[in-house]
Formats: sequence, C-alpha cells, structure tokens
Amino acid sequence: MIMAQKILVAGSGKSGIAAVKLILETGNEAILYDSNAALDRDALGSRFGEEGKVEILLGELRKEDLKGVNLCVISPGISLEAPFVSVLKEENIPVWSEIQLAFYHAKGKLAAITGTNGKTTTTALTGAIMKAYYDQVFVVGNIGIPYTEEALKTTEESVTVAEISSFQLETITDFRPDVSAVLNITPDHLDRHKTMECYIEVKEGIASNQREQDSCVLNYDDPVLRDFGKTLKPKAVYFSSTKLLDDGYCLDGDVIIRSHGGERTEIVNVHDLQLLGRHNYENVMAAVAISAEMGVPLEVIQKAVCEFKAVEHRIEFVAEKAGVRYYNDSKGTNPDAAIQAIKAMPGPTLLIAGGYDKNSEYDSWIESFEGKVRYMVLLGQTREKIAECAARHGFDNVMYAEDMQEAVRVCASYANRGDYVLLSPACASWGMFKDYEQRGEIFKECVRKL
Repeated sequence: MIMAQKILVAGSGKSGIAAVKLILETGNEAILYDSNAALDRDALGSRFGEEGKVEILLGELRKEDLKGVNLCVISPGISLEAPFVSVLKEENIPVWSEIQLAFYHAKGKLAAITGTNGKTTTTALTGAIMKAYYDQVFVVGNIGIPYTEEALKTTEESVTVAEISSFQLETITDFRPDVSAVLNITPDHLDRHKTMECYIEVKEGIASNQREQDSCVLNYDDPVLRDFGKTLKPKAVYFSSTKLLDDGYCLDGDVIIRSHGGERTEIVNVHDLQLLGRHNYENVMAAVAISAEMGVPLEVIQKAVCEFKAVEHRIEFVAEKAGVRYYNDSKGTNPDAAIQAIKAMPGPTLLIAGGYDKNSEYDSWIESFEGKVRYMVLLGQTREKIAECAARHGFDNVMYAEDMQEAVRVCASYANRGDYVLLSPACASWGMFKDYEQRGEIFKECVRKL
C-alpha cells in the first residue's frame, strides 16, 4: 500500500498526537480530529511546534471536512461505533489503528503481546530480557509509549516489544509480528466488543498475518487458545502452569522447565523470582518463550528473569505500616485479573475494589474470596452491583468509601498485624480517576501518609 498523502487522525490523546507527529515527519499532511468541541484548538496546535502545520477539527465531522483525505488513523480509545466512523465509511476512507501506522514505517524484529491479563508484566519482562542481549530495543504500545512515537527510530537491527490491546487490533491490515503471544482470554471490554466471540476474534487477530517462519506463543491452559493453536500458520509455542507438556514451557513443582524432543531443560526456580503468584509464573513462561523465539540465549534469559521486579500498579508492594503490608494492583481492571491478585496475597486480606462498570460479572471473583478476604471496601459506580453480588454469595463484610483516602483509612483501622491490604478494583478507573495509573498513585500516596 502506498502511504496516503492526507491523513485524518482521530483522537487528541497520547497516541493521536504521536501519530500526527509521525505523519508530519514522513512528509505527509495531517488533520487532527476530536469530537470534543470544547478542546482548546490553540493548545492542541502548539503540540506540533511552529514547523508542524496541522489542521484541527473539533466537534461534529462533516463530509466536506474529508475532502482529499484518503486514510484515517484512529486512536484505540475511540469506538468504531462512534458517529464519525460511519461518515468515513460512507466516503470509503480506510481506517487504520495507530499500531498499523507505526508498523508501516517500522523496521527490525517485532514481538507483539496481547491477552486479557498479564500483558504489561509480560511485555516489560520481555523487554528487559531483550535489552540484556540486543543493543537497540524499544518497548512500546499499551504499556505507555505509543508505537508511532518510536517507529522512525527503529532500524533493521533493532528489536521492538509491543503490548497490544484488543482496541488496537480492531483496525489492523497487514500488521505482522515475528513473534506474537496471546496470554489468556477472559471476559473484558464487553461494553465495546459486545460478545465474547467478537472479543476472541479480535484478540486472535494478532496472528492473522503471520507466516510459517513466525511464532505464536499461547497459553495451553486456555481451551480457546489451545484450539486456536491447531489452526495457525505460524509455529504454535505453548506454556502451561497446570500440565507437564511434551513440547513447550511448563511448571514442574516449583521449577519452570522447557520440554522439547524428550529433553527437559530447567529455566528457573520460582523462589528465585521477584514476582508473586501463579499468574506471574505464567507471565514469566510466556516471556521466556517469546525471548527464546526471538533468538535470546537461555543463560541471558535466566539471569534477566531473576533480576526483574514487578511493574508499577501490578501487585506492587507499597509499604508496611503497623505490621500491615499494602499492595497496589490498580491495573487489575477486570475480575479475572483481580482474582490473580487475591491468590497472590500470602495471608488475610482487606480488599479495596470498585470503579467504572464495563458490564463485567463478579461471581467468580467473589467466590475467590473464601478463606482469604476478610473485608471489602467499595468505591465508584459499581459498588452497589458488587455488594449485591457479594451478598448473594454470603460475603457480608462490605463497606463503602467515598474516595481512596477514606478507603485506605478504613482498611488501616480494621487490619490486624500480619494482614494485607490490596487495591485490586476489578473495574476500570474512569469516572473517579483519569486512568489506572492515577488511581494507583493516589492509593500509594494515601498509604504513605498513614
């Protein structure tokens, strides 16, 4: 495909701004569009400097605004059901995701990681392993740095590790990683994808353009992904935390091993890791598999995984106060992720949860409380829905808080020495916080002030 000359970028957030800058740097014309008519046009324009001539459109998008436009790059936070997307369709203007635009311009090898949970930890760990071996490594995507921001810095010798969300995969065309990974698929973002079938199809799309010489790392314990591996053109590489595989990466007692051709190779003892919980052992296995497929020697992988510490906002130790240990799992934005965080807590736990409603069901999450969660303090839009679900399952130790400061104070007052206080909301942050990162930072600040 020949690069378009006049490109509309929808969305003025981090990825939208990065996309516009890439378009300008490659000698193309950019139009920045945002449906929020209240935005400051001059402030947006100033993001591109004096040399960046960018037309800015705000509010309703009209057909006449699209004269000469032959491509739209859409930010991942924008639904394809947004009214302006139908205008694009009427004008036969193709829609690319920001990662598709970046891929078009990027060079070198690419590892791309998706899944409902564990993406950020696995991406960060894979990036750390790559940096221990390769000279030029870029860690991009949903982890915080837009792929478009780094694409033009890549070379034929560089390696890029990308965390990819389902929203970003909705509008790819020929996006093709050398190694892809789907860590797991559990219900999430159904407010946008509507059905599990659609969500699964989008996630599996990460491997849709891969070739026979490429690899796709999959969770053998997920029946959907186990079956998906049988249909793939690229080589399927499995990992499992519950079954000893004849070929793949698995957990044998406390040791992560690689089994291949009848030979078993010890990778690492989990007690030598700085990560808590079985779900993190799965993340380690995935990162090890990806790295091996990307050509990193085993001894480099072993050293890097033992040195790696938990990423911020994912079961992150914050502090110990009066004999109570506080953990920040603000990135636990769906019930399945929050279950893993509860499982990782070594003792009695007081849980802070609730937030924006993504149409999730909370039954299996509440069921995971048994023998572990003593009290739950609820915040946000979902607190009544979660409380009702908890009551149906016989869990009545529920309290409400109006803000994070109150939630932390309540937990501190009810916690006994040796207990754990865990922020793992099982919900998105929107409504009360800008994003999960801000929610986690506020939690940590409240803990420090105790």
